[in-house]
Amino acid sequence: MSIQNNIQTLKKSLPDHVTLVAVSKTKPIADLRKAYDAGQLIFGENKIQEMTQKWEEMPKEIQWHMIGHVQRNKVKYMAEYVDLIHGVDSLKLLKEIDKQAKKHDRVINCLLQIHIAEEDTKFGLDEKEVFALIHSEEFHQLKNIKITGLMGMATFTDDKTQVRREFKNLKSLFDQTKGTLKDISVLSMGMSGDYKIAIEEGSTMVRIGSSIFGARNFD
Repeated sequence: MSIQNNIQTLKKSLPDHVTLVAVSKTKPIADLRKAYDAGQLIFGENKIQEMTQKWEEMPKEIQWHMIGHVQRNKVKYMAEYVDLIHGVDSLKLLKEIDKQAKKHDRVINCLLQIHIAEEDTKFGLDEKEVFALIHSEEFHQLKNIKITGLMGMATFTDDKTQVRREFKNLKSLFDQTKGTLKDISVLSMGMSGDYKIAIEEGSTMVRIGSSIFGARNFD
């Protein structure tokens, strides 16, 4: 099936409250344009330099989501335009985003990345670290960032019971943080292989690449 057909089929299958992020990392601009022509306006990238090049060439109504691990020294390159940063896993990173956002007179939306997978390869905060961060005085002094939700990646496994359990844990933490984080509404969990389970467990945003663009291109 074509990229356009993949987009249309996916959107028909997603509940109205679930936002589709088309994961376009490593994909050429021609592929992104096909998705854009099919009505897709939100794209997710994991390298800031590549995302910036695409932002410069693509229509400005597109929303760009940074979905990869963020190095603090690279934040300045996307601060002008990025719509949502998914992988925020430290107060130091939040401070840098706040600093760079202020230079552009912007408030940048961020998701706190939570470590839910039962493996050591994923970044993210644990439950204790989340509450320490959001109750800290330093956090509340940041005026140019807005925490709009949480994000997490389940273990890469065929064990659907385990994946479901990890998503349940993230949804539970999401509900617990609502008392402190008044603006949160986004629960970003679920990718091509597990997004249906994620939606059943409360996801409001799914990150899908291969089901749209085909197999990922590796550098």
